[in-house]
Amino acid sequence: MNSRNRLAGLVAVILLGLAAGVAALLNGGNGPDGASAAKSPSAASAASPGSAAATRSGTASAPKPSAPAKSPTARATWTPTDPALADVCRSELPAQARDTLGLIARGGPYPYRSDGVVFENREGRLPRQGNGYYHEFTVVTPGSGDRGTRRIVTGGTGEQYWTADHYATFQEVDPRC
Repeated sequence: MNSRNRLAGLVAVILLGLAAGVAALLNGGNGPDGASAAKSPSAASAASPGSAAATRSGTASAPKPSAPAKSPTARATWTPTDPALADVCRSELPAQARDTLGLIARGGPYPYRSDGVVFENREGRLPRQGNGYYHEFTVVTPGSGDRGTRRIVTGGTGEQYWTADHYATFQEVDPRC
């Protein structure tokens, strides 16, 4: 390699280093994906070989969220989709409704064939949205010989609604509690 090629290579390496430094400063010390460059002890242990967070190749992958966040940020930013609807804390729902919310977060499998079908909001009790926005899921009713009257209805942006009386009334599930 001649000296001219070495010089060009050196200049390229220096420019790449400077670009990376500027990008790090613009991100406030975070990496290009917005994640902090420093690893916490819990993040390091979550990515250890053999852990659930490690992939087959041995590199860590971020776990997919299974439920609405319960972080302080979520507490400060959550607002109901419709102030006219009453809210209900997730923790106050019947155990079967919390089980259904868990199934929804995992993507199933669901106990009934009709779970996940489009809810058309014919009664107009939920905020008006386009067709296909809402989906309904059965909440098992102990002692009932059929699907019963309890449902969870989800919206396209993640909101969740509870009805115990087959769509006569709804409460929006508050993810903060």
